[in-house]
Amino acid sequence: MSKKVISDYNGYDYKKIFWEDADREYEDQADRMAIRKLLPKRMEKFADIGGGYGRLANEYLKRARKVIIFDYSKSELKQAKEMFGDKVETRAGDIYELPFKDDELDGLMMIRVTHHLKDLDDAVAELYRVLKPGGVAVIEVANKRTLPKMARYITGRSKINPFNKKVANLKELSKDGFFNYHPKYVEEIFDKVGFKREKVLSVSNFRSKGLKKTFGTNNLVKMEDKAQSVLAPIRFAPSIYYKLRKPEE
Repeated sequence: MSKKVISDYNGYDYKKIFWEDADREYEDQADRMAIRKLLPKRMEKFADIGGGYGRLANEYLKRARKVIIFDYSKSELKQAKEMFGDKVETRAGDIYELPFKDDELDGLMMIRVTHHLKDLDDAVAELYRVLKPGGVAVIEVANKRTLPKMARYITGRSKINPFNKKVANLKELSKDGFFNYHPKYVEEIFDKVGFKREKVLSVSNFRSKGLKKTFGTNNLVKMEDKAQSVLAPIRFAPSIYYKLRKPEE
């Protein structure tokens, strides 16, 4: 095991506390919408990296012959097994030392994980290693260049500059670190590792308590569907989704 693991969800009921007891139906639907647009329809061996209890499993179970949920948290993986049984295999470990062979996977995704990663370049290199040539990776990135963050910086309410490529560590959100990344910084990592970018989506564009109260979740989800592609070139949503392919040899 490396010593780079930042967030340990063992013993934390992520499913209940973060999703079921909070008003995050819109965010959940926005994630699912993006995944349906980006994941291949047919895969042999697929892994959900940092997949926890399998929140998004129903979006990929019918697309892959073999599904593996990987996470650092054994308690989250136990929940996944209880929910999905033999439909999934679970593997626990360190994202910086993934328990997969070189070129083992036809597809993978990593959603809501990058904000825990201090060394994103090392993690991306591992994802590239375990993916087969021609395989697809769908990766979500926590974006530092959002409109609210721009406004806070311009008005002096935040010292974090959303316009430069320096990694933002929001320590007030987590004692272990909570990282946001500039899209250009992330895309340079993808390019350096060797991934080819095929599609980008802007996701959770309307993540706001005020908007939820004014428009309601159903209306925001309808707006989100069109916005994901239309706003992708601007790259200012809280989540930026990338469809990446490992080139054929």
